[in-house]
Amino acid sequence: MSLPQFRLLRPRTVDEAVAYLAKHAGNVRVLAGGTDLIPSMRQKLFEPEYVLDLHGLAELREIQPQTNGGVEIGALTTLSAIEKSPYLRSHFPVLSEAAATVASPVLRNMGTVGGNICLDTRCLWYNQSLTWRKGCGFCIKKDGDLCHVAPGGTKCWAAFSGDTPPALLCLNAEIEIAGTDGTRRIPLLDFYTGDGERYRKLLPTELVTRIFLPTDSADYRGIYRKLRVRGSIDYPLAGVAVVMKRSNGHVTDARLAITAVNPAPLLVRRAGEMLIGKAVDEALADAVGDLAARTAKPLTTSALTPEYRREMIRVFTKRAVLAAASN
Repeated sequence: MSLPQFRLLRPRTVDEAVAYLAKHAGNVRVLAGGTDLIPSMRQKLFEPEYVLDLHGLAELREIQPQTNGGVEIGALTTLSAIEKSPYLRSHFPVLSEAAATVASPVLRNMGTVGGNICLDTRCLWYNQSLTWRKGCGFCIKKDGDLCHVAPGGTKCWAAFSGDTPPALLCLNAEIEIAGTDGTRRIPLLDFYTGDGERYRKLLPTELVTRIFLPTDSADYRGIYRKLRVRGSIDYPLAGVAVVMKRSNGHVTDARLAITAVNPAPLLVRRAGEMLIGKAVDEALADAVGDLAARTAKPLTTSALTPEYRREMIRVFTKRAVLAAASN
């Protein structure tokens, strides 16, 4: 499948990039690593007149530890850099572990953490060629008015399938967004809508520019577990991130998030409440796994059945909780 014709824009500053977005709003797509955008353009999911190439924005490719113990990460930092950063591996290991599971080494060298945060939602009826989609009558997410995942519904149930966002949610990450009115900073938790069609709160004239991890999220024991058909390349069909701190054998703090089983990555809030103040054993890990499985709402958006993916959320949660408590 060939790419549609487009004009390439190459800004040298964030302000210039935002100006391009404002000038060509509605007819431009942002290129960071391109590992998701380029295949989608080949499938004719997007046919923009302009593509905004961010590779010239070197200021957004840095991992900068802060004096207070937090860290600032540029949105164009590659997933390989996240995976291999000694600072992140030491102080925010769940993020490095999640980044290491994305696709393959070649794609992690290209893909960016900002792109992974902004990853488009996916389903069996959307991520297909134009000919395939035309044969199915299109869908509510692209060119049609029917959701094949939940027939009769008015909401798109395409699943969010990024690996790093659940880890970032566990770390209470915030993101910086640059637009024509300057920059704003919001919790990553508030970035996602839970709707597969309009899945993020980002205006056409805005860019995600930086990620901030706070001091009080450093040095947690972190675990990420991912279900996929193949051992590499594939998007997650279920993913679980867990962070935990313990003292004298008891949990002092814990957070859990899931991905690929809802239209947005979700923080399972009650999981921390169940764990804090307790010593982790099989029964407690089972109970937390049951809670995570009830939070997951997978539908027929992939090759594996919803029932199997929900069960694997339960299994992976139990394993991740036990692993995080085993140090």
